[in-house]
Amino acid sequence: MTKTYPLGQLRPNLSLKSTVTDAVAARFRAARPDGSTTGNELVHALRGVSMQVNRGEVLGIIGRNGAGKSTLLKILTRITAPTDGWAEIHGRVGSLIGVGTGFHPDLTGRENVYLNGAVLGMKKVEIDRRFDEIVSFAEIDRFLDTPVKRYSSGMYMRLAFAVAAHMEPEILLVDEVLAVGDAAFQRKCIGKMEGIAKESRAILFVSHNMAAVQSLCHRVIWLDEGRIVAEGNPREVIGEYFQKALVPLTESSWDEPSEAPGSAGVRLRRVCIHPVEGSAQDPITLETPFVVEIEYWNLKAGERFHLMLNVLNEQGVLIFKTAAAMGAAATNGARPVGLFRDVCQVPAHLMNAGVHRIELVIARDHANVEFRKEDVVVFEVLESDTPGPWLGNWTGAVRPVLEWSTEQVMDARIP
Repeated sequence: MTKTYPLGQLRPNLSLKSTVTDAVAARFRAARPDGSTTGNELVHALRGVSMQVNRGEVLGIIGRNGAGKSTLLKILTRITAPTDGWAEIHGRVGSLIGVGTGFHPDLTGRENVYLNGAVLGMKKVEIDRRFDEIVSFAEIDRFLDTPVKRYSSGMYMRLAFAVAAHMEPEILLVDEVLAVGDAAFQRKCIGKMEGIAKESRAILFVSHNMAAVQSLCHRVIWLDEGRIVAEGNPREVIGEYFQKALVPLTESSWDEPSEAPGSAGVRLRRVCIHPVEGSAQDPITLETPFVVEIEYWNLKAGERFHLMLNVLNEQGVLIFKTAAAMGAAATNGARPVGLFRDVCQVPAHLMNAGVHRIELVIARDHANVEFRKEDVVVFEVLESDTPGPWLGNWTGAVRPVLEWSTEQVMDARIP
């Protein structure tokens, strides 16, 4: 399949006069002094992607932002059509490719369950049969008769996933929207998808959570600039992805809160990782203690939230999780509006050599995720620069230097 989009501004005025005028003007604009013509520039979202997913298979799709992952799912859900090629689907499709996709904001949660079920081709008697199970899974009993436009993004996602997963689709398409939920609900969703796969139904799972992809998927496709770069065993493809596609990013900054990533209450200002005595451009070795600095704007007075860092290795394995110090500013005291800085210190002789990435999570009450940004910094830990015996590449997530002692406990001859 191939999908292209023309670059340019869409004109809302579709009158006959404007159409004819634009067509004539385009001919003059396209003509160059040398007699050649210019065409509209095209963006290639997908370039000749070919794949097959069988019953009972969980296919993971990974890649950077803009690689074409979501475009592929939109073609499979018939939201958009391919420019060239086709998608052949056998069975009913349930999709979760955007928070609240297919929901009407003015309808209640209850009404949207029936609306979304009808869109998926379910009869009312089928929806009635699964209704209690959907509501229980989504954990929104108290807000069932509240318009969904008043739901938080997490509540929106809970209900959307519950509907898509419980309507017994033969094919389930899941995009990165699971990142909106808290850790407990993410585990719940992963468990549900595992159950769906065991029922001989197919799942296409798009995610930046490599640990989830590796544990859930039978096969992985790596997309880059609309093309399939690699396909096969999850561990091998993910390892190749991290080695070749993950470019070190030791510092990011945003000058204006309106342009910075975040939520309505919190916006990032700057994130940087550097040696304790050095800058972001200096290398980090096994023997280097380093710090992670996070600057952020608090936009609402009286807010209480917590910063957490998830540190992952090349394989997407979570090495450790750490949270901001539980001081008065973080727990008991409400924060005023202003710019804050949190600094996390990581000791030497903890990390193993290799590429690592950090996910930043801002949560309320340690459970409700306010904001999550994956790969907020990406860095490499180098082998020691101190001369000594080389023991080869060490496996394992961490590589601490621990105290050892040796003593002779017997001086007699060994029997």
